[in-house]
Amino acid sequence: MKRYSLLFLLLIQAVWAFSQGGVIIIEGNYQGKNLYVQNPFASGGVGFCVTEVYVNGNLTTDETQSSAFEVDFKPHKLAIGDKVEIKIKHKDDCRPKVLNPEVLKPKSTFEVISMSVTGDGTLKWETKGESGKLAYVIEQFRWNKWVKVGEIDGKGTATTNPYEYKVAPHSGKNQFRVKQTDYSGQPRLSKPVDFASTSCDVTFSPQKVSKDINFECSGKPAETMYEIYDQYGNIVKRGFGNKIDCSNLPKGGYFLNYDNKMGEFVKK
Repeated sequence: MKRYSLLFLLLIQAVWAFSQGGVIIIEGNYQGKNLYVQNPFASGGVGFCVTEVYVNGNLTTDETQSSAFEVDFKPHKLAIGDKVEIKIKHKDDCRPKVLNPEVLKPKSTFEVISMSVTGDGTLKWETKGESGKLAYVIEQFRWNKWVKVGEIDGKGTATTNPYEYKVAPHSGKNQFRVKQTDYSGQPRLSKPVDFASTSCDVTFSPQKVSKDINFECSGKPAETMYEIYDQYGNIVKRGFGNKIDCSNLPKGGYFLNYDNKMGEFVKK
């Protein structure tokens, strides 16, 4: 008797699990486009797979009883950049497919209103037209290339957004810019802003190194960004400071990028 009772309970649980079905949850930001869903038949061949669709907790009135349907966001009165959560409930023996989930991923759409560098080395910029939260990467042009010097989170709203980031200008003319990279993989770049630094030129010593490389400006220790490459072009050290510990470098020749200059040294 106990055996039949156990089998009956297992059967009830299986029926309950089947009736619950599955749920696909998609989250993102509204970008002005609708979702398209491929909706197969249930495995029994009776009825379609999707049973209900919710947008931000609200049951939609979209016609889901077809092999493909559209999740229309217009009735939900969403603004560009608003957060969206879509729940697609479906039968347990099948699975629908969202054909264009990328339409809910944030796109880089910012426009720079103003950008400048203050005397104390603070990069300030204002943007408009953002449609989703994406990080801003701050870059500086030095050593004949654009170098990442920082990163901050974007606010993602279409209104005017102010930002600032403390940078480390090198001697002479500086250039800075910001960029965002969205799901497309293509970076969106601001125009560079120029800044003239009045600091003196940084030098390094010694040319033949046993332990430390020291950076100086007018005979005093000076901090600078730096990169060290070996003879094969592999970067072996990168950082910011007034000295570099080279004690762990193998003997040989190296290339040194520092301040706005490029040099060479030998590890003894």
